This record gives sequence, C-alpha cells and structure tokens, in this order.
Amino acid sequence: MSFSPLIRHLIDALRSLPGVGQKTAQRMALQLLERDRSGGLRLAQALNEAMQGVGHCRQCRGLSEDEVCQLCLDERRDDSLLCIVQGPMDVFAVEHTGYRGRYFVLKGNLSPLDGLGPEAIGIPELLTRISAGRFSEVILATNPTVEGEATAHYIAQILAGKGLMTTRLAHGMPLGGELELVDGGTLAHALAGRRPINL
Repeated sequence: MSFSPLIRHLIDALRSLPGVGQKTAQRMALQLLERDRSGGLRLAQALNEAMQGVGHCRQCRGLSEDEVCQLCLDERRDDSLLCIVQGPMDVFAVEHTGYRGRYFVLKGNLSPLDGLGPEAIGIPELLTRISAGRFSEVILATNPTVEGEATAHYIAQILAGKGLMTTRLAHGMPLGGELELVDGGTLAHALAGRRPINL
C-alpha cells in the first residue's frame, strides 16, 4: 500500500522514537488519523511545548524546564555525594533507589569510533562541577558495557589524587535471580565482587 506524502511524513517522524519500526509507526499513524485525532493534536502540542521548553540544568545537566532543576535546588540532598550517570533516564532510575545525593549527567560514553571524546560527553564540565562542590565521594554509575566501563575508568583516573573516594556501582547477581539463568559475564563479576557474610 502506498501512503500519501503527509502520512508517510508522519510515519517517518514516529520511527524516530526508540523501538518503533515501520509497522508500529504505521499502526500508530493510522490509529491517530482514524480513531484519535484529538489525541494526535494533544500529542503534537505536547511535543512542541516540550521541544521548546525543556532544556538542561546548568548544574547537573539533567533535563529541566528551568535554568537549575528541582533536584539541584533541593537543599535536603547530601552535598557530599555526586553520582555520575550517562543520561537523564539514569537519574530517574537512581532516584527510585532512595539515593539523596547530587548528580552529574554525561552526554553518553567515551567512544573514539563515534567521535565522542572527553569534551563531547562533558568531562571538562564535570571537573568544574567537582571543583566547585564539597563532594567527598563520586559514584560512577555508567552502564556495565565496554564503553561504560572505559568511561568510568577514564573518570576514575582523572579524579585520582583529588582527595575524593571514587566508587563504582556493584555488578553481579540480580535480586531474585536464579544462578542457572545468569550470563557468564554477570556471574564472573559477582564472583569477583563476593564479600564475607557478617553474622
């Protein structure tokens, strides 16, 4: 079936969303056009407002409608802890753990093949943030991928000798997981990070 130019344009725009392929984009477009035009208009308005009104916090670089986000303005947070994450979604994930320190959001991982060096992901801004703060511990919460590990290692190296405790998120067995279902890499990290049982 051949779609008109406007419908093709809508389908292509919907495909920019993560996890949305051609067929899913087609179903979404036709659903909005056939059954929910008011929902489509609300979606268009919300997208336009968000694209125009949401920027980045000048302190943590997370998503914010204001110059400084609500997390950075919260005086009840622990100013001695700084958690470094790869992206804004990671802030939301860490927040669900009950963490109450501060954040710094990188713009991805170091990836020379993709042209992402220290400047591209915000390492100079990170160093400025650390020197301006009163942090005693920096938590490296990058993903446990090759790039995430390399980024964490690079940051740990440049922070060495600055009088900060630098920690890394633990890797290992998921809570409630079964040993036989865990992949070899995760199991190797769990064995390497084993600790004594305190009775």
